[in-house]
Amino acid sequence: MNVQVTPPTSGVTPPPQPKSLAETGLSMVMMREILLKTMFRTNLSLASEISRTIALPVVLTQELIDIARGQRMLEATGTLHATSGNEMGYQLTEGGKARALDALSQSEYYGALPVPLALYAEQMKRQSVRDIKLTRPELLKGMGHLILPPDLIGNLGPAVTSGRSILMYGPPGNGKSSISNGIRAALGDKIYVPRAIEYSGQVITVYDPIVHSKAEEPMDDPTVLRRTGARYDARYVYCERPSVITGGELTLDMLDLKYNPTARTYQAPLQLKATGGIFIIDDLGRQSEPPQKIVNRWIVPLEEARDILALQSGEKFTVPFDTLVIFSTNFHPNEIFDGAALRRIFFKIKIDGPNQEMFLKIFAMIAKKKKMPLNEAALLHLLKTKYPTINNNFANYQPVFLIDQMIAMCEFEGIPNQMTPDLIDRAWGNMFVRDEKIAK
Repeated sequence: MNVQVTPPTSGVTPPPQPKSLAETGLSMVMMREILLKTMFRTNLSLASEISRTIALPVVLTQELIDIARGQRMLEATGTLHATSGNEMGYQLTEGGKARALDALSQSEYYGALPVPLALYAEQMKRQSVRDIKLTRPELLKGMGHLILPPDLIGNLGPAVTSGRSILMYGPPGNGKSSISNGIRAALGDKIYVPRAIEYSGQVITVYDPIVHSKAEEPMDDPTVLRRTGARYDARYVYCERPSVITGGELTLDMLDLKYNPTARTYQAPLQLKATGGIFIIDDLGRQSEPPQKIVNRWIVPLEEARDILALQSGEKFTVPFDTLVIFSTNFHPNEIFDGAALRRIFFKIKIDGPNQEMFLKIFAMIAKKKKMPLNEAALLHLLKTKYPTINNNFANYQPVFLIDQMIAMCEFEGIPNQMTPDLIDRAWGNMFVRDEKIAK
C-alpha cells in the first residue's frame, strides 16, 4: 500500500511527490540513517510499513532499502509475509545496528523524512496567506454571532486580505480576542504543513498536533478502477491554516529555535509553526517583556517576509515568514510604542465598546441563547440606574456576565430563570469591585 494520497480539492497547489530519491532534496547519508534509526526504534520490517513511517513512496523506500542492503546494513529475513501481500521482510545486520546506534547518538530523530528548507520555502509561496482573497460575507460568517459595527468589518476586511500586521486596541472586554478568532475562522482553506524541515543537516520539527488541526482528506472511491489526481508529498500534513495564540505568557525566547539536548533535535518556534496562518499576540502590554521590545523582534519579519533563526552552533539562517500577525492590546498605542514601531504595523484598528442600541441587541441575543426571559422593568433599572454610575461605558462582555450571574442565583434559589431589578443589583455587585479601604 502506497503512503501517498490524492490531494484534496483546494486552491492551494500541493507539494509534488518526489519521483526519485534525489528529488527529496536530502543527502543519501541522511535518508539511510533515518531509515536505519526508524527500523531500530520501531522494529518494522516490511517496505510498506517503513514507507508509511518515513513518508516516502514505497518504490523509493524499496530503493533505499536496496542501497542499505548493498552496504550490508540490512538483510532480507528470507520470509514472505502472506498477510502483507507476500512482501519480503528486512532486518538490521549487526553493522546496521551499530550504524543506527551511532546515528542515534548524534540525533534521536527518526520517522518521516524532513523537507529541505529550500523546498519548504517553495511550497510556502504556493500557499501564501497573502494570496487569500476574503469577501465581506466570508468575514461576517467567520465572526459568527458577534454583533459588530458595519464600519469595523470594512476596516478588518482589507487588513486581513493584505496578509499584513494588524494592531487592535481599545478598552478591555469588547471582543478583541473573539474578533481575532473570527478572522482565523474566516480564512477557511487548507495548507500543507511539513512534519519536519532540514537545514545544514539539522532536523527541525514543525508539525505540532496542538497547533495544527489535521484536515479531513477525501478518499479514493474503491469501486473506481483508475484512481484520479496526482499524488502529493507525504512528508507534509494537510491541515487547516494554523493559528497560534499567545498572551501574557509570551517571552522572546519562545520565538527562538528550541534545542532538545537529549534528542539533539530542534523544535520550530511559535511563529514558524504559524507560517501560512495567523499569529495572535493577545493582551500586549501584559507580558514580562516591554511591548516595544516584543514589536522590535518582529521588525525584520514584518518588513521582509523572512525570519532569522540560529542553531546551537551560532549559525544563523533565514526561514519564510508568511504569517498574519495580530497584536491586541487594552492600551493606547502611543502609550506602549514609539513612532517607528507603529509605522511597521500596517493596520491600526480601534475596537470600541458598543453604544446603548448595540448593547441591547447583544443582551437580547445572549438572553435568548441562555433561555433567560427579558424583563422591561429590570432592563430599565439597568440602563437608568446602574449604567449612569459608570458613565454609560458599555462593554461587550457585560451582557454575558450579568445574565450568567442571574442564572446562577436562580439555580441556587431553586426558581425559574428570571430577570428582576434585585437580581440585576446583585449581578452588578459582582461585576465591579467597590472602592473601599480594607482594614489590615
